Amino acid sequence: MNNDRDHYTVQAGVPSAETYRRLRVTAGLSDKTAEAAEAGLPNTWYGVTVLCGAETIGMGRIVGDGGCFFQIVDICVVPEHQGRGLGKRIMAELTAELTRRAPAGAYVSLIADGDARHLYRKFGFAETAPASVGMHRTV
Repeated sequence: MNNDRDHYTVQAGVPSAETYRRLRVTAGLSDKTAEAAEAGLPNTWYGVTVLCGAETIGMGRIVGDGGCFFQIVDICVVPEHQGRGLGKRIMAELTAELTRRAPAGAYVSLIADGDARHLYRKFGFAETAPASVGMHRTV
């Protein structure tokens, strides 16, 4: 029996806008317009994609100002590939790049949906409440 882990490749970069939108929706995240994806993806500070063969089945990105503030976004794996440690591999790649390139003292944030907070804790993230709470606004 083949080990599924051997069939996955994690590589630096971001998917196309079309693939980005497909991954978000398939993984249960909100859709973004094609215009928003095309404008936002090139501004990624660092991103990774996960391939199963030639198919992109996961991703994660870091956005920010490159010095003081960074946010981890778009962590997702399509459902049929979940539960195989791929989220952990994405986070390992992203946090390793932060360690390599982000200036000392940079503030790194993320929004943890549901049980994802358990994964993020493994990478040193702590809940900010009650000292601060996450807030959002959509336009």
